[in-house]
Amino acid sequence: MARYKHIDTSPRFLAVDLQQQLLPGTFEHALNHLLDNALDLTGFDTRFNNDLTGAAAYPPAMLLKIVLFAYSQGIVSSRAIERACREHITFIALSGDTCPHFTTLANFVGTLGDDIARVFSQVLYICDRRGLIGREMFAIDGVKLPSNASKARSGTRADFERQADKLEAAARIMLERHREEDHRAVEPDLRAKELQRVERLQQESAQMRKWLTAHSEERKGSKGAIRKSNRTDNESAKMATSKGVIQGYTGVAAVDAKHQIIVEAQAHGTGSEQELLIPVVKAMEESLADDTLITADAGYHSEANLKELAAMEINALIADNNMRSRDERFAGQGKYKSLPDPIHDKGGKPKQAARYQPHDFDYDPAAKTCICPAGKALYGNGSDCTINGYAAVKFQGAQRDCVPCMQRDRCLLKPDKTKVRQVAFFQGKAGHESYTDQMKRRIDSPEGRARYGQRFATVEPVFGNLRHNKRLNRFTLRGRKKVDAQWKLYCLVHNIEKLAHHGYALKVGNPLSCKLDVELSPQ
Repeated sequence: MARYKHIDTSPRFLAVDLQQQLLPGTFEHALNHLLDNALDLTGFDTRFNNDLTGAAAYPPAMLLKIVLFAYSQGIVSSRAIERACREHITFIALSGDTCPHFTTLANFVGTLGDDIARVFSQVLYICDRRGLIGREMFAIDGVKLPSNASKARSGTRADFERQADKLEAAARIMLERHREEDHRAVEPDLRAKELQRVERLQQESAQMRKWLTAHSEERKGSKGAIRKSNRTDNESAKMATSKGVIQGYTGVAAVDAKHQIIVEAQAHGTGSEQELLIPVVKAMEESLADDTLITADAGYHSEANLKELAAMEINALIADNNMRSRDERFAGQGKYKSLPDPIHDKGGKPKQAARYQPHDFDYDPAAKTCICPAGKALYGNGSDCTINGYAAVKFQGAQRDCVPCMQRDRCLLKPDKTKVRQVAFFQGKAGHESYTDQMKRRIDSPEGRARYGQRFATVEPVFGNLRHNKRLNRFTLRGRKKVDAQWKLYCLVHNIEKLAHHGYALKVGNPLSCKLDVELSPQ
């Protein structure tokens, strides 16, 4: 019978070089080299006041290494990161065989704030110096994610006051009933449970009254409308997504088209994407070249945004809701949509128009001709008309064609009284052309369609990497500043991955390579 050597897969003591566990070409190798040699982390020194007294602190570079590597593996919990530092060889190598307590890790992530923004800009600088940023096109998009906030605790001040009144009334009724039953024989356990329920109701009501006192004003949106507050995280927002209504934040990213480097990352507690376009563009204004194109989908489209971009002299292509309906390439997109549910769809079949509409006429704006559904030519009776503030071109049929026509019932509203049909084709608002109309003309041009078509392939793979590969399905912190830092951490992971894939820090033993990396970091 064959004999084999015993393979111990759980050895307790191993003589290994931790540095050799970080293989060149991997994310963790690039991360370790970047934080040790290329970044200036002296801004973290202000966190500590232990130069003369107190215990030594964990180096911020080491904490950043294990946090960023944990995020790259889909590990967000500080307890899970602490456990990985004890059991996982890559975490042991990055942490130098130390094991920070989970409270240390949680406090470090929760207080990153502006420090992580400086780290993000330095990594972006290195990506730029290595030729990973083309500046030809930046695509802006966002993802809505739930946060560490309860959706059930959302509402206006009037909602909270009404809830507090109900809780107090319920507690009052229970107390009155309890007093009436004092002379009766009631089991002690039932009486104790009733008292606990009364105490819980009173405590919830007191907490709600305290919150109302601390937040004396309604939360309002950018246009002055009242926005629902949240008693667990008042900076988060209730927003509608394809998965339903969530309580969370919108993570916005601006991505370069050359190698999909994230050049700007922000998290906001609002579901309105229109409010986020201008802040993101202003934040990345220094990264724009003279010919840089900004692209965004229809969620960021508004007349005010287009006007602001024009004032800033920003070259942009922002889609509107009807862009695809004007594109002949999407003429057959309806057949790919699912059929309406006969149980839930109460609208019935769409009714056919009782008479011919302008789109039933064959209008040629170049030749300025119009053919009716019966095949007769109409003559123009107004090439420069204004109807309700909109410029229009009007046509009218001849009596010799309209009077004997067999389709008068479908063409005229009152065929017994009206002799001829008139039809108007609108050309937009009269006078000054709106910024929306200008954008429509640009994005509908062959060049505009070709350049805007690159947006989807630029930004969507980035969100696919973060959400699927890195398992980013929610923000675990509360408060916009903390959530913004966590969103930047994930975007940092994406950018450092790009550096690793393009050969960053492969020659760590070469002193010239290390010197180059140090020179590239901003001082």
